[in-house]
Amino acid sequence: MFDFVREKKRVVQIVLAVIILPFALWGVDSYQRSGNAPVPATVDGAKITQQEFDTAIEQQRDRLRQMLGASFDAAMFDNPEMKRAVLDNLVAQRLLLERAKKAGFVVSDEQLIDVIRNIAAFQDGGKFDKKLYESALASKGMSPAMFEAKLAEDMLAQQLRDAYVQGGFASHQVAAEVLRLNEQQRMVSVVELSAANLQSQVKVSDAEVSKYYDEHRKEFEIAEQARFEYVRFSPQDVAAAVQIGDDEVARFYEEHQAEYGEPEQRQASHILIAVDQAAPQAELDAAKQKAAQLLAQAKQNPAKFAELAKQNSQDPGSAASGGDLGFFAKGMMVKPFEDAVFSLKSGELSGLVQSDFGYHIIKLVNIKPGKAKPLVEMKEIIAGTIRQQKSMDKFAELAEQFSNSVYEQSDTLKPAAQLVGGKIEQSGWLSKGGVASTPWTDKLMQAAFTEDVLKNKRNTPAIEVESGVLVSARMIEYKPAFVRPLSEVTAVVKSRLAQQRALELAEQQGKAILAKLQAGEQPVLSWKPSFAVTRARHEGIAVDLLRQIFQADAAKLPTYVGAVKAGAGYLLVRISAVKDVRSEDAERVTQYAQQIRQMVGEEMFRAYLDAAKKDAKIEFNLSVEQVAQ
Repeated sequence: MFDFVREKKRVVQIVLAVIILPFALWGVDSYQRSGNAPVPATVDGAKITQQEFDTAIEQQRDRLRQMLGASFDAAMFDNPEMKRAVLDNLVAQRLLLERAKKAGFVVSDEQLIDVIRNIAAFQDGGKFDKKLYESALASKGMSPAMFEAKLAEDMLAQQLRDAYVQGGFASHQVAAEVLRLNEQQRMVSVVELSAANLQSQVKVSDAEVSKYYDEHRKEFEIAEQARFEYVRFSPQDVAAAVQIGDDEVARFYEEHQAEYGEPEQRQASHILIAVDQAAPQAELDAAKQKAAQLLAQAKQNPAKFAELAKQNSQDPGSAASGGDLGFFAKGMMVKPFEDAVFSLKSGELSGLVQSDFGYHIIKLVNIKPGKAKPLVEMKEIIAGTIRQQKSMDKFAELAEQFSNSVYEQSDTLKPAAQLVGGKIEQSGWLSKGGVASTPWTDKLMQAAFTEDVLKNKRNTPAIEVESGVLVSARMIEYKPAFVRPLSEVTAVVKSRLAQQRALELAEQQGKAILAKLQAGEQPVLSWKPSFAVTRARHEGIAVDLLRQIFQADAAKLPTYVGAVKAGAGYLLVRISAVKDVRSEDAERVTQYAQQIRQMVGEEMFRAYLDAAKKDAKIEFNLSVEQVAQ
């Protein structure tokens, strides 16, 4: 069971890469800019903008392209189910973030810094490089403040997920039994009745060939084919021509200084007397009284605050360090705590502060004022942001003209190519309904194989084949669909029928031999040397046959099972021995228990997320989804 999961891990990772949104690395420039764009979805009133949705699609496309390399097919992103999956996960991320905030989860500056310092893309020689960090973000049109804000949100949501995933339970007894079942070995040997060896016994008549051909003409149909010329247009085609002046950079810097600075941060220590807000009033009163007593002691001798925290604070994360929480900015702590901290003067003590965690006594240790980075440090980042914005604006302007050109001058692609400075390329022969490949996505193929294009010889509309890439095509050569004549496919049909009959003969003979073996007879067979199989390791044994092997009664050995081997013949299996592993192996049982706990935890998280979705008010704007397709 668990080895199966490990065997399929690569497949699972690829599927998750498609369906589950990555935790913050690239493409978060839409984070703070929503504008008046359409809204694909809302979560409890919070909007997921079209720009966020488009960015998430592009993220997933880039990740999958890197993962699959030459096997990547951009056409998969034309699939409405793919886009809905991305939107569903944006909704889940937003929902988790809001629930994490309400639950009081926080991400400290130290945690955020530790994550960023360990991202390989920001390291030079294995060490964090600030200039590399800023230039990497600049290349994506981001500032550190924007990136860090988004990363902190993703870490916050991840904390909530981990709280469930790491909370799974599995007993020693269950783990031991799963270990026994999963790693039980059965010694088997096999005999294969090959269909190929029986083909010489099979005769196929001309009449049978003719009948098969008449009944399966569709199998021999060659779809209509065409060759096309086409022009593609993308933002990269206009980026090189974008000019950015120093005055533009300076003006942008003045208008967006807050984005390129560091916010004020405060260092605080606290003493927490923990109590659940839903606890009986007597418990709340007792906690408050204890906190009041500690507050009085702290006021009487502020210099002993750290000592009081070590002895009395019920916050396991900070008590050992005298209650020190390090530096943090606004938005990183629960609101009552944050309001108190940012109202204090350096060295000052708060009164009793009540939060969902209990009662706090807070001491403000230090203040790190906010400051804006000088223009000279931010010039490259700002230039990258402006270049991206201007490129997109120019692309949007030319994209409309490009679309109009291929429609209004529908008998040629030359004006459209001249407009965008592109070149006219040619495809090879393409078949209607054939496998899509860049740039020939399903959407472009559907547009190309229409009567308007093939018979009236007009341009296709400008089709978006991937995010921000438009293509228009025009047919230059055409072959209609036809059915290959019987004379051309006679040999193919004969071979197909012979294989089919040989497989049927192998199955008949195999079942007859199996019946004899199960009845106690011993026909002469060339059994291969025996080998061990488990439920997870069963090379050469199909899953259906493996199920028979482990369901077979092992009380009296040897015992026999058999099954059709797809496309090859019939496989007979002799089970000669059964070997159980020692469930007393404490280390192996512990490993299984850990894996079971993780699986249980993941199921708990999925159940929590499903319940949260039902509880939340989630609205999808289907018309916007359709436009995005």
